[in-house]
Amino acid sequence: MSLVKIAYKPVGLLVGALGGLLAGAVFKQVWKLAGHEDDAPDATDRNRGWGEILLAAALQGAVFSLVKAAVDRGGAVAVNRMTGHWPGDG
Repeated sequence: MSLVKIAYKPVGLLVGALGGLLAGAVFKQVWKLAGHEDDAPDATDRNRGWGEILLAAALQGAVFSLVKAAVDRGGAVAVNRMTGHWPGDG
């Protein structure tokens, strides 16, 4: 395993955690903009229908995936700029 990969691991974990927090905030705003309440429904919420629960889950998954990809890519680009090596390369 290369030194860049080893050095990138803790940075990637920290950036990933911050990305998760960012994704949660983005999803909350998207859910509000979609005209729903402040909080998305839980799967076990008795007062919400299947459609709303599944829509919330799909939207949340899409937002989290998008933010994760953007954060991971941004981190890899930053490491490449600083070290001259791409963190995913052998």
